[in-house]
Amino acid sequence: MPEKFYITTPIYYVNAKPHIGHAYTTIAADVLARFQKLQGKEVFFLTGTDEHGLKIQKKAQENGKNPQQFVDEISGEFKKLWKDLNIEYSNFIRTTDPKHIAAVQKVLQTLKDNGSIYLGTYFGMYCVGCEQFKSENELVDGKCPDHNTVPEKMEEECYLLKMADIQDDLIEKIEKNEFWIAPERYRNEMLAFLKSQKLNDISISRKNVQWGIPLPFDPEQTAYVWIDALLNYLTGIGWDPVKSEADHGASGDNFSKFWPANVQLIGKDILRVHATIWPAILLHLGIELPKVLFTHGHILSDGKKMSKTLGNAIAIEEMIEKFGADGTRYLLLSAGPFGQDIDVTMERMIENYNADLANGLGNLVSRVVKLSENYEKNISNREFKIDGNIIERFSRFRFDQELKMTWLLVAEDNKYIAETKPWELVKNNQKAFNEVMDKLMRDLFVIANRLMPFMPDTSEKIKKALETKQTEILFPRIK
Repeated sequence: MPEKFYITTPIYYVNAKPHIGHAYTTIAADVLARFQKLQGKEVFFLTGTDEHGLKIQKKAQENGKNPQQFVDEISGEFKKLWKDLNIEYSNFIRTTDPKHIAAVQKVLQTLKDNGSIYLGTYFGMYCVGCEQFKSENELVDGKCPDHNTVPEKMEEECYLLKMADIQDDLIEKIEKNEFWIAPERYRNEMLAFLKSQKLNDISISRKNVQWGIPLPFDPEQTAYVWIDALLNYLTGIGWDPVKSEADHGASGDNFSKFWPANVQLIGKDILRVHATIWPAILLHLGIELPKVLFTHGHILSDGKKMSKTLGNAIAIEEMIEKFGADGTRYLLLSAGPFGQDIDVTMERMIENYNADLANGLGNLVSRVVKLSENYEKNISNREFKIDGNIIERFSRFRFDQELKMTWLLVAEDNKYIAETKPWELVKNNQKAFNEVMDKLMRDLFVIANRLMPFMPDTSEKIKKALETKQTEILFPRIK
């Protein structure tokens, strides 16, 4: 039986069209999923859209549409973008899916029945932009740091999830890396937070928000958008809260096969929710926690957060149009360590595209394939072995390092061609020519395979060129 690997992205909120940040996370997840498949593992890759809540209710009204029509359109934009970026997900879940809604209602009933949630009154500072209550220590000068707005003071009757009684258990699981939060600084940040204060019980329902999942035991209230959204990681692989584990296995669904998740990718702005509320729900349900919660940074442009106001926002559609899907995937994941903030500008990306892709890889492929017309061997059917160094870099999410090492080989081979001059050797020293071509063809085969998770179309084109000894211009220069 092949080893199993389950990876998730956050499900993306459909209050607006997808942007470069959404693409960054999803490309990274796709790269990891493809790499695991290369190792012969059975992979499940889940992504999707988060479609309930007050913000969407208001956005739909502003656009003169009913909420379902509005979320259908925006969710469709995400699906189109993932197709354009060659994202190979196993399932695209929407929180308006009937199966998801039914499962969420069963979970809420289970949590009510086992005493994990109770009716109470919640008072707090509520940020509509985040659709989250904020504590004082999360605010900067009294404002939400992500939206630069003063949260609304809100007091309302709602159902609350008990948080304090799972706190010690959660701390222990993080300390033992049973619930591994990475990179290390985010693990330390969450441990410091959990040890410094008692967790407040958290609101899981709203009374005056129609666009949400009604509570099965109190139809006047709808599920708070976060609890609805977080449960997608279970419902997206077919989990039914009423079934036993044995029933799941017998029914042949994916939950018993793939849970717990091997890797859950998130952006740092949703770390606290995923490191506290999400494991709290699982602990109350008696479900094993995910193995790794990996947090990446933001995409900056010239040192500043991207915004339309500053005029430094880069549209992902513009990148795809200019660089192609594979070029876009390469430029984002080579821009810096995954887990830290990266800084990109259109000017710098054009420069890197021309240097690395057009002049570097594209030039190498063109030269080697042209020279191979005088080379009789065919190495396209060789086996590619993934060495331990590559596995290590992927296990540490160091996509930039893996790409850097691949491009060192590209540069080395371009230099090797210039030094050995195989176009002259073919005229007067066939043996030396064959030796040079042996190395170049082998290296190009290795390069194609190492690029497969990152640039799948380019990888296939290189392999086909090696086989047919014909090639096209892979990356036209951008002027």
